[in-house]
Amino acid sequence: MNSAPQVTLKPWSEDDFWVLRRVNAPGMTEHLGGPETEEQLVARHRRYVGLRERGRMYRVVSEGGETVGSIGFWESDWQGGAVWETGWAVLPEFQGRGLAAMAARAVVEAARAAGCHRYLHAFPGVDHPASNAVCRKAGFELLGAVEVEYPKGSWMRSNNWRLDLKSV
Repeated sequence: MNSAPQVTLKPWSEDDFWVLRRVNAPGMTEHLGGPETEEQLVARHRRYVGLRERGRMYRVVSEGGETVGSIGFWESDWQGGAVWETGWAVLPEFQGRGLAAMAARAVVEAARAAGCHRYLHAFPGVDHPASNAVCRKAGFELLGAVEVEYPKGSWMRSNNWRLDLKSV
């Protein structure tokens, strides 16, 4: 019997905009260039709702039915080829419980089922120990530090974590 808590990934919907608002706080975005404007949040929400064959976004729900954050995967160009990229956010009151790693393992399976690309990448900042730990716990391989553009127009030093979706 598995006694570890579980999470469920619920496809992102029109009703999930509030999650973006919650994670758009200075403490939640310090490794991502800071909070976004309302206009940027609305545009992000539109992208999340509109993802279809180019990826999926999810609201992460605990086994108790509480929304604990968001996660997804989307198509990204990396070093001249198309890959899946992933990213996540866990609401402050749910951090430190291993929920992000559980959600990351679930999104790996979703990206694997979607097909299309062999690799799933994550690019947490080199100075973001929690997100780097999520990658490690979810089975990603650290390939090294790289410069990535995020947000658009800003460059940040990130770790390149990769998971081979063709491996068992």
